[in-house]
Amino acid sequence: MLEALQFDFMRNALLAGVLVSISCGIIGTLVVVNRIVFISGGIAHAAYGGIGISYFFRFNPVLGAILFSIFSAMGMGMLQRRLRERADTLIGVMWAMGMAIGIIFIDLTPGYKADLMSYLFGSILAVPSADLWGMLLIDGLILGFVIIFYKELLAISFDETFATIRNLPVELIYLLLMAAIALTVGMMMKVVGLIMVIALLTIPAAISSQWIKDMRKIMAVASLLGIIFTTTGLWLSYCLNLTSGATIILVAGMAYFVSFLISRGMKLLGLNPSQKLIS
Repeated sequence: MLEALQFDFMRNALLAGVLVSISCGIIGTLVVVNRIVFISGGIAHAAYGGIGISYFFRFNPVLGAILFSIFSAMGMGMLQRRLRERADTLIGVMWAMGMAIGIIFIDLTPGYKADLMSYLFGSILAVPSADLWGMLLIDGLILGFVIIFYKELLAISFDETFATIRNLPVELIYLLLMAAIALTVGMMMKVVGLIMVIALLTIPAAISSQWIKDMRKIMAVASLLGIIFTTTGLWLSYCLNLTSGATIILVAGMAYFVSFLISRGMKLLGLNPSQKLIS
C-alpha cells in the first residue's frame, strides 16, 4: 500500500475513503437506529434521476444527484411520516421513478455519455482533489447538524412519543435527517457507486451497534470501521487488480457476518455483547 501512495490518485482515493467513512459512520448510525434503511436505499437509487437531468442540462452530475436526492428525500420522508401503512409501496414507486427519469434524460442527451457507470458502481480512483474539498464541507455540515440537534435526534430515535409531548419539532428534525442522508449519498457516489452506497452507509453502524450501547460511541466506532474497510478494500483492489468499490463492500460485508456470528455465539453462551441502545 505504501508503494501505491506515491501516486496522486491513490492518495486522493484514500482521503476520499476517510472523508466518506466519517459521514457514513455518523448518518449510518441514525439510519440503523431509526430502521430507515429502505428509505435510504430509495434516496440512493432515486439520485440517478439527478445524474440524468444534470447530463441533459450540462451541469455537474454530483450536484445534480445531491439536489435531486434531497428533493426525493423530502418526499419520501413526508410519505413515511404521513402514510406509515403504505409508505413502503409509495417509496418503492418513487425509487423506481427516480432511476427511470435518469435513464430517460440520459437517452435524450445528445452525444457520447462518458463515465456514467462510475456513478452506479463507483470510481474512487478517479476522485479529483477538488471533490475532496466538497466532501470535507459535507462532513462539516453533517457533523454540525448532529452536534446541534443531538438530543433531538436521540429523542426521535428512541421515543418519538416523548419527543412530541416535549414539543420538539419532530417532523422538522426527521426531514433534516433525510436531507443529511441525501448529502451523504451524493458524497459516496464516486467511492462505491449508487448501487452499493447503502451497504457502506449501514454495515459499519450495524457492526458497531452489536457491541456498543452509547450512540455517540457507535458513531465514532462506525466511522473508524468505515475507514478500515475502505483502506483495506483499496489495498486489496490494488494488489489483486479488482474493482475498488465492490472490493470495499465485500470487505465490509464479510466483517459484518463475522461480527454477527461471534455476537450470536456469545448470546448462545449467555454472554450478551450489547443490551438495548441507550445514551
